[in-house]
Amino acid sequence: MDLKQLEYFVRVAELGSFTRAAHSLHIAQPALSRQVRLLEVELRQNLLLRNGRGATPTEAGQLLLDHARGILHQVERAREDLGRVRGALAGHVAIGLPPSLARLLAVPLTRAFRLELPEARLSIIEGLSTGMQEGLIQGRLDLALLYDAAPLPELEILPLFEEELLLVQARPAGLLEDPPPPPLALRELAQLPLVIPSRPNAIRMHVERELAGLGLRPTITLEIDGVPAILDLVAEGMGFALLPGNAVSNTIRPSAYQMRAITDPPLRPRVALACSAQRPATLTQQAAARLLRELCARVLGQPAQLPEPPEQAAERDKGSRRGGH
Repeated sequence: MDLKQLEYFVRVAELGSFTRAAHSLHIAQPALSRQVRLLEVELRQNLLLRNGRGATPTEAGQLLLDHARGILHQVERAREDLGRVRGALAGHVAIGLPPSLARLLAVPLTRAFRLELPEARLSIIEGLSTGMQEGLIQGRLDLALLYDAAPLPELEILPLFEEELLLVQARPAGLLEDPPPPPLALRELAQLPLVIPSRPNAIRMHVERELAGLGLRPTITLEIDGVPAILDLVAEGMGFALLPGNAVSNTIRPSAYQMRAITDPPLRPRVALACSAQRPATLTQQAAARLLRELCARVLGQPAQLPEPPEQAAERDKGSRRGGH
């Protein structure tokens, strides 16, 4: 069997589509289809059920998928071991970051990665937590920082820290310096017009969940997906935003905004480091995960790891047993 054909087959099976797989692999779809078909001919098995909605593995395809993941992982480990002979780890790591953290972490992460893993390649992809979860499961991402990650058997989740959300508003014209505004009770927040991302954004869902605990709903004046656009609208007086403090301090004009703490209770979504539970991490990916944890502790001033909630630990252990770990 040809390793490239195995890689192509795995990507189609994981993404459920020849079109998406071809885009992910940066090859023409007819070439991808031809290679997968050659693999089926060699094995004398139909590996994929092709239909108008995409492609799903047959029983034989699912069996090959399990083997192929292990084979490709072993090949990657062999490359790493050979790379260590030269004194460095090699390979490729794709890391997903939420937009509010990408602005803060992307540059120092790239710098640390190049310093410690000069033979490896790094990709950083910005995205929403729900989309990045799917990317981890389908193999497009190796690691990701997720807000309020739900336990899933396909993912290994390591809680890192809680990030406090602040109320962001436009600074009154002509007021360059002022004492910090007083905290705002969460109950009062429900009366303010919010500029907030659309569902299923994890921060949006966290705000709605916390207000629902008080029997309240947020007042949404505008739904905007994108931190820079949200801040531009807030600066124009279009409403209020709920964002981490670093999302404001790293803008071009942080003086254009005021930030207020939320209390009773505060809004603190949990940030976790996630990876696939279906594919063992390579040594390069493990090194990248360590760099990311250390960077969060250093740049954000957060502990490297929070205690894992008992119910999440139980769910993770259950998923690990199902995955054979």
